[in-house]
Amino acid sequence: MIGSDWSAISRIYAEGIATGFATFETEIPNYETWDTAHMETCRIVALENKNILGWAALSPVSSRCVYGGVGEVSVYVGKEARGQGVGKHLMKALIDKSEKDGLWTLQSGIFPENKGSIKLHEQMGFRYIGKRERVGKLNEVWKDNLLFERRSEVVGV
Repeated sequence: MIGSDWSAISRIYAEGIATGFATFETEIPNYETWDTAHMETCRIVALENKNILGWAALSPVSSRCVYGGVGEVSVYVGKEARGQGVGKHLMKALIDKSEKDGLWTLQSGIFPENKGSIKLHEQMGFRYIGKRERVGKLNEVWKDNLLFERRSEVVGV
C-alpha cells in the first residue's frame, strides 16, 4: 500500500461504512488522518489487473511501549470482490507481515452482525475473547463489539 492508493482505499472504506456493520466511523477521513492512525508497517492491498480489490492495515492499540507488539486489525474488501477469498488472502498476508515485523498479538473488534468478518477471523486462527456491550453508538444506536485475538506462534513465545 502506498499513498497514491488512497483513492481506491477510501472508496472501499466507504463501501464498508455503507454496510452499517464494519466500523463506528461514519465518514472517510483524509489521508493524513488515516495515515497517522495506522502503523507504517503492515499496510497491504489486494490487486487484480492493477485494480485494488481490498486492503488491510494495523493500528496501534496503545502508545505505551509494552503494547508495541499488538496491532488492531482492519480488513476491507470492495463490494464487487466480496465472497471471493480476498479477505482471507489479505488476512494471511497481514499475519505473515506482522510476525516478520515482530508483532505477537493481533486483535479485532467486530460488530455481531458482521458474520463474514467473524467467520474470516475464526478461519485465520483468531479466538473469541469476549463482548463489550453497548460500547459505542453508531447513528445514535448502541452497538456491541465482539473481541477477537490471534497470538503468534513464532513471536513472543
